[in-house]
Amino acid sequence: MAARYTDSEIQQLLTERKPLPEEYRKKLKLREKRGHREAELSISGAAGTEFRLIARQNSLNILDFSIILAVCPAGSNQLFRVRRHNGKSHEHTNQIEQNTFYDFHIHMATERYQELGTREDAFAEVTDRFGDYETALRCLVEDCGFEVPPNPQIDLFDEVVV
Repeated sequence: MAARYTDSEIQQLLTERKPLPEEYRKKLKLREKRGHREAELSISGAAGTEFRLIARQNSLNILDFSIILAVCPAGSNQLFRVRRHNGKSHEHTNQIEQNTFYDFHIHMATERYQELGTREDAFAEVTDRFGDYETALRCLVEDCGFEVPPNPQIDLFDEVVV
């Protein structure tokens, strides 16, 4: 059975401190995998929540990417996508609002869309906060409670993109 979260619980998941490990750059290095490049990093939140940061980018179209913050609910083998930053590579329609767009966008888990029976993060909003993979990752890190290891000589994104 799929996990369900209220909007309040989703907000708590977003704000829970998520310390990135020292070796996060190596683990976030995208690797070739059948037509796309992918990386995944498991992170334990400060409150004990198990999160997963998943990054994918199409090998041919650099605007076709998805950077996902998911939670691993206890007792479930299915991930719950809390936030997803997508590139400008496809049209998206919000089923409830009936608005369609083709742009960079941010998917957000909501109670309303869970109740509708769709994917938890089926609702999305257009954004101008990123325009490529690297800035989308930076935006997700800034918005979702991640803590970058304190090392002023290392930029979070020095080695992320291959």
